[in-house]
Amino acid sequence: MTVYAWENGLLASAHEALESHIPLELIQANDRDLLAAYAYCDVVTRYHSRTFYIASGLLPRAKRQAARALYAFCRVTDNLVDDNPDDSSASIALEHWRQMIDAPRPATNNPVALAWADARARYGIPRGYADQLIDGVAQDLTKKRYESFDELAEYAYGVASTVGLMAMYIIGFEGAEALPYAVKLGVALQMTNILRDIEEDWDNGRLYLPADELALFGLGEADIANKVVDERWRAFMNFQIERTRRLYDESWPGIQMLNADGRFAIAAAADLYRAILTDIEKHDGNVFHRRARISTTGKLVRLPRIWWRSRTA
Repeated sequence: MTVYAWENGLLASAHEALESHIPLELIQANDRDLLAAYAYCDVVTRYHSRTFYIASGLLPRAKRQAARALYAFCRVTDNLVDDNPDDSSASIALEHWRQMIDAPRPATNNPVALAWADARARYGIPRGYADQLIDGVAQDLTKKRYESFDELAEYAYGVASTVGLMAMYIIGFEGAEALPYAVKLGVALQMTNILRDIEEDWDNGRLYLPADELALFGLGEADIANKVVDERWRAFMNFQIERTRRLYDESWPGIQMLNADGRFAIAAAADLYRAILTDIEKHDGNVFHRRARISTTGKLVRLPRIWWRSRTA
């Protein structure tokens, strides 16, 4: 597998969290409360991400519940930054959330915290990855611009690769040799989000595109503000899409390192997100006047081919 210079630090972070893991005891909770907590996470997942909902629906029931608890944990964490009126209140809210999920006894009045605590204990998910995700999301409070792809990849690790690393524990995997593939896939997924959401992020005061690469194509922040779509912009987007597709390709062999009952779900998540890149291309790289997406029907018709690929990867 190709390993890029920017991956070395990310892999070091992944191994650090893995090696510092201390197994948790199963939580003691009322069965009714726990079922309700998982049901709530199911609703959160379905409402916020049809793609993840469809992909996680391909897992066995227990793993499906845990995967959706993971999604809900990530969604709550992200919303604490996006929904708070200012950076200082968001920072306080994030630290309160960190303390809540790290507490020995989860808050039974918070369904996401309860379901996530149960899933983390059942599947031995290292606390370090959850802490790295919170740190990654917190970066949005202090860093609004990225000078290079190396910087952006570090951010993508925090907010996306950590999710894949936690999901690996739910699904089951062969060993530490699977980590680089999860890290790479997380960066690819986050880059897809970034390319899709350029306008929304700009409106929120953030620009995740590498400044040096924009300059390489003769672009600057004024072009983003003015929603310019010209030959420079198309060339820039083609460059970003090509690299992101390469990351998807290079992460694909890691699927065979997962337990068999989870390969289809991860392959589906990867390929359905990857299809967003094709939709961006079909609209000439114009992400300013419409949000790139794949319809539910478009997702479902892709599943048989993805299933076959996941079996023969």
